[in-house]
Amino acid sequence: MTQVHPTALIDPKAELDASVSVGPYTIIGPHVRVGAGTTIGAHCVIEGRTTIGRDNRIFQFSSLGAVPQDKKYAGEPTELVIGDRNVIREFCTFNLGVPGAGGITRVGNDNWIMAYTHIAHDCRVDDHTTLANNTTLAGHVHLADWVTIGGLTGIHQFVSIGAHAMVGFASAVSQDVPPFMLVDGNPLAVRGFNVVGLRRRDFSAPRLAAVKQMHRLLYRQGKTLEEARAGINALAAETPEAAEDVALMERFLFNSTRGIARWK
Repeated sequence: MTQVHPTALIDPKAELDASVSVGPYTIIGPHVRVGAGTTIGAHCVIEGRTTIGRDNRIFQFSSLGAVPQDKKYAGEPTELVIGDRNVIREFCTFNLGVPGAGGITRVGNDNWIMAYTHIAHDCRVDDHTTLANNTTLAGHVHLADWVTIGGLTGIHQFVSIGAHAMVGFASAVSQDVPPFMLVDGNPLAVRGFNVVGLRRRDFSAPRLAAVKQMHRLLYRQGKTLEEARAGINALAAETPEAAEDVALMERFLFNSTRGIARWK
């Protein structure tokens, strides 16, 4: 049977797998569903239309599925969806979505989310991200796979951060951060590319060289964005092994709506 501490309050309509563990004084609402192997610590509140997948570890004092901090929200049936194998540390707050923007806040799989992280309405956090303590995501933020965010960092609404990018400690992120880049500061500046992270993910020497050249084209050669994109597209033919990395960068630059972080 589900391991529920006798002081926990779980609505009879909530759907918890038999292997779920719930700690003391936790409250779980009627529209919550929790998958197999997930553990929920003490003093958590999980409410709203919240779906949580398998083998997550949710530490004490987290608030998941509360109404969004958006004055336009009027009680509509929006959602929070959390995937599998995430670690969610103490005092994290993940909000529901709002209508008109999809209405769903999504957290993917295998994310390491440290204490006091806030994920606002309609954010999308993909897979394998690391969010250090006090990371704050405003509404509609998108973090792609393998993004790393340093502690005490704030991310402006509608910002996108590309795959494998790294944001340093105590940064203010108000523009999009292209894939693979290393940024920090307030105002935000591009310092290089995330070579250490890419090596840890077994990027080959040709792929690393292609990423390095994309960084040069965007930030070191005085090119316009259009000129840099033309040079980046040419890399796919020059380095076929990096064709997917080049395509990833091109898609990101094409879809960017806030402009990209600049070199300083």
